[in-house]
Amino acid sequence: MMIMMTLSLMFIIISNILMLICLLISKKSFLDREKCSPFECGFDPKSIARIPFSLHFFLITMIFLIFDVEIALIFPIIPTFKLVNFFTWFKMSFFFILMLLLGLYHEWNQNMLNWTN
Repeated sequence: MMIMMTLSLMFIIISNILMLICLLISKKSFLDREKCSPFECGFDPKSIARIPFSLHFFLITMIFLIFDVEIALIFPIIPTFKLVNFFTWFKMSFFFILMLLLGLYHEWNQNMLNWTN
C-alpha cells in the first residue's frame, strides 16, 4: 500500500513539474499589435471573417451523442439476461431505462428536441 501511495505521489509531482515547465516555455505575448491583427494583404479587414456559431446545432449534436452512448450501453443488457438472475436483471434494466426516459422527458420539457426555433 505504501508503494502505491509513493508511486502516485511521484507521478503527481512529475506531472505538475512538466505542466509548470510547459507553462513557462510556452509563454505567449498578446501585447504585440502585429501578431494580434489579422493578416489580409496588409489591409484592415472590412468584415468579420468568422461565421456565427449556432448554439442550437451544438445542443442537438450533444443530445445525439448522449443517445448514441446510451444505445451503446443498452446493447450489453440483452446478452446478460442468460447470465444473471431474472429479478436482478429486471431491476437493473428497469432502473437504466427509467433514467434514460427521465432524461428524455427533461430534454423534451426544456424544448431541446425542437429542430427549429
